[in-house]
Amino acid sequence: MRRSFVCLALACALLACASASAPAADAAFRADVRVAHVGAQRIAWYERGSGPPLVMAIGTGSTMGEWDPALLRLLSRHRRLILFDYPGVGRSSPLRAGTTSFAALADTTAAFMTSIGVFGSDVLGWSMGGFVAQQLTVRHPGAVRRLVLAGTNPGGDAAVLGAPADQEIDSDPDPSDARVLDVLYPRTRHGRIEGRAFLRRLETASRSGEIPDDFSVPAATVRAQVAAEDPWLRSDANWDALAALRMPTLVTGGLRDVVVPPANARRTAGRIPGARLKLFGDGHAFLFSERERFTRVVARFLG
Repeated sequence: MRRSFVCLALACALLACASASAPAADAAFRADVRVAHVGAQRIAWYERGSGPPLVMAIGTGSTMGEWDPALLRLLSRHRRLILFDYPGVGRSSPLRAGTTSFAALADTTAAFMTSIGVFGSDVLGWSMGGFVAQQLTVRHPGAVRRLVLAGTNPGGDAAVLGAPADQEIDSDPDPSDARVLDVLYPRTRHGRIEGRAFLRRLETASRSGEIPDDFSVPAATVRAQVAAEDPWLRSDANWDALAALRMPTLVTGGLRDVVVPPANARRTAGRIPGARLKLFGDGHAFLFSERERFTRVVARFLG
């Protein structure tokens, strides 16, 4: 639920005013982008780390290059991370006919996982990626061993939306970086520092090759992904289906999330049988700003 930072040059200006203590890029790792053929579609992806695979589904209007590199360094210590671009995003095939649905994205994700041999793996979905991950478990339960949801909602009447002004930023195909950071991080001095540091990490890691230089998301794709939220919110089908899930599930959220208020995490965890709930103190990007604690929680859950 955030836009692509297509103007990463802005981060260069931030370098001058931000702390010099930001984590350096991992000099030993270089992202090797590959292409998986899923029917007539091409899905761009790369992997990082070793161990049991963890498939990571990102949010609205974002590419696989926009996961926080600092989070990936931590998660990849014990996991083989699988990061990919949805159709119409980054280096994957263009979006067909300019339409999409979370069910369709889930089907594509399942086929992608099959094509690279990770069907039946752990899955982490953040924001809109959480919609995709939920539909993946509902439509293809054998695809997911354990499920981690972060900053997402369960759809239908149970979903709780943020303030209209914040939803407007979230739906804008081309907002400024400042506006995006305003909904990703708490509106505090600490939140602003964290947001600038995140941009700095993206800039540094993309220059070094630690993450792909992959930040292209057409406005038409963003509009199609945002449009898919309307039927998601109007229908209780996903909410109803969550009660039948049986795979172990961890639901996480940010107490200061203005886009996806924490009530969504509480309701989702209460709906999925046996699900665990963990709330963090920060905003929508809590898994970035509280990455060490988030990684510990996820690692304990995934075992």
